[in-house]
Amino acid sequence: MKIIRACIYPKDIHCITGRSERFGRRLLNEMKKHFGKQAHQFITAQEFSEYSGIDQQIVDEYLLKVS
Repeated sequence: MKIIRACIYPKDIHCITGRSERFGRRLLNEMKKHFGKQAHQFITAQEFSEYSGIDQQIVDEYLLKVS
């Protein structure tokens, strides 16, 4: 069994959404503000799913594929 990565990076957002990596960085910063996180803290796959409206299963399948 592979371990699925827990956190999301700009490149992941780029691959999942098809938007630019710069958009991914911007979106991560918006999510950190939304969830009240500090700059050094990570965004989890679950938080990304909740914020973006993308099904958790789709995000998990992507992370499993790239892990």
